[in-house]
Amino acid sequence: MLALAMPAFAQQSPVATEPLGFEEYDPISTLKVEEHLLKRAKFPFIDVHNHQYQMPTQDLNALTAEMDSLNMGIMINLSGRGWSQEWEEGTATLKGSVENIRRTQPKRIAVFTNLTFKNFGEKGWTERAVKQLEDDVKSGACGLKIYKSLGFAGIKDDKGNRVAVSDVRLQPVWKKCGELGIPVLIHTADVPSFWDPMDRYNERWLELKTHPGRRRGPNDPVPFDSLIAEQHHVFRTNPKTTFINAHMGWYPNHLKKLDSLMIAFPNMYVEIGAVIAELGRQPRTARKFFEKYQDRILFGKDSWVPAEYTTYFRVLETEDEYFPYHKKYHAFWRMYGMGLPDEVLKKVYYKNALRIIPGLDASRFPR
Repeated sequence: MLALAMPAFAQQSPVATEPLGFEEYDPISTLKVEEHLLKRAKFPFIDVHNHQYQMPTQDLNALTAEMDSLNMGIMINLSGRGWSQEWEEGTATLKGSVENIRRTQPKRIAVFTNLTFKNFGEKGWTERAVKQLEDDVKSGACGLKIYKSLGFAGIKDDKGNRVAVSDVRLQPVWKKCGELGIPVLIHTADVPSFWDPMDRYNERWLELKTHPGRRRGPNDPVPFDSLIAEQHHVFRTNPKTTFINAHMGWYPNHLKKLDSLMIAFPNMYVEIGAVIAELGRQPRTARKFFEKYQDRILFGKDSWVPAEYTTYFRVLETEDEYFPYHKKYHAFWRMYGMGLPDEVLKKVYYKNALRIIPGLDASRFPR
């Protein structure tokens, strides 16, 4: 017997009935608006937050060629002493980096030094750290970078206790930076949502799922507010030292709060590394903030992924609407450009950095 022909509608593929998961859902927008996919910044810029870990032996000509493609005038490598916590090894890394820079690209790259916390708390540590800071600046370092490990459980003293950001034994270091005229770029804590419950209300849920090591308990190692309070104590008690608060102090999503901190701490600057997605979802509020504090905001990116700079240029320079961030797990929302005026852009891109970081070559930048 011949099978009866199936009706056309019955031969079609069945429609999926199970809902898509949040991770899979990634719709293509049907919105048709102007787009400006900027590959280069409008003005030469200084990236004050970058990390290069092989600089003593790195091909700096190849690196500056990549910088040229972005219109990056100067890169600040914050990892001058590398990751080593051995005093001599860190010194060798810093000196090797400076020598390579001076030999090949003296006008394009600069380095910050770092603290060596080995034997912290033992007699003489503070004096040695201050002396090392002085020597590193004489060798060519133009600032001090503090990693986020300070304040977390990763750095302990000789008694096994967590070293607070505001530990009194660090006070001579902050004071010496002020005397030397170098800024301190300091990263404290992490995104506040990392301390919140990992539930459907946490907008960083996908990031915490894909990067579980970033999740923290309420007191791991201390609450977010406690860590930030330690940092602010350092700012308050060292008014003659210039601090660059990394990642806008983790308040890019609460600019009213950050505004109050800018008023409270006139020695505090901020940089925008890794928080451009927060600014891009509130373009009007962010633009007002940038216009108000145009003399105290610096450009930073953090991770060295050249293709990602276009997101920063687009948020800062254009008035584009509803465009995606380059990492869904970091920001699933869409963004909008602030369209900053040229004079504000110039300050954020290079003028502010030239003013507070000593020794940078200004010849590549418009007056």
